[in-house]
Amino acid sequence: MEETTFLNEKIKILKQTAKEYFQSADEELKKERYNSSVVLYFKSLISLTDLFILQKTGNTPSSHAKRFRITEEKFMDVYNIIDKDFPFYQDSYFQLMSKELAEVIKNDAQIMAEKTKINLH
Repeated sequence: MEETTFLNEKIKILKQTAKEYFQSADEELKKERYNSSVVLYFKSLISLTDLFILQKTGNTPSSHAKRFRITEEKFMDVYNIIDKDFPFYQDSYFQLMSKELAEVIKNDAQIMAEKTKINLH
């Protein structure tokens, strides 16, 4: 019973953080703060990816490396999304991001929301 409670709590937290990051990213996008919106959409995407992995395997990865390994081995469609977007997240520390890029990552987060059956608004 305790394991189910712990699992439900993880699910609740991942859903909440995914929504919070996504909604904050939307606000930053409206303010034309593209670096912030890229980072926040990516964080939403990762929360949703972890939720997806949890839904499918019963576990969550403890690092980016494990997340990439699990998705590459078991969920190639998800791996392709996060592998494509991760470099932009990293670049956001020292490059200016564009509105178009923020919208691409936003769309990818929405794809993961559909896979996890989460409403981000």
